[in-house]
Amino acid sequence: MAWLVEDQLLGVIGVISVVRSRFVPPVPLSYSIKNITIIMLSLCGFAVVSGFINMIVGIVFLVFCSTLAGTSYSVVRNIKISLGLIAVAFAFRNLLGLNLPLY
Repeated sequence: MAWLVEDQLLGVIGVISVVRSRFVPPVPLSYSIKNITIIMLSLCGFAVVSGFINMIVGIVFLVFCSTLAGTSYSVVRNIKISLGLIAVAFAFRNLLGLNLPLY
């Protein structure tokens, strides 16, 4: 029964998105092959580092490498993002019981 309510809420969000898209002017999408490559390599590196070392080091690698694709680079911001993602990983492990290789 709970999945039915979740599906209905998801459907309402979808309808709102479609209706809103009719009233907001379109914005051209621009992308950079270099940035896409950086993001993909960061994800692959995350998987490799998480497999061979642990997921905490993988998360730090992912954050510090993927932010190279952005317009500005801040070590302090990267540390904050890494700590937030590590906290989420611990929450997933301890509260949801997921088997994550954090150590």
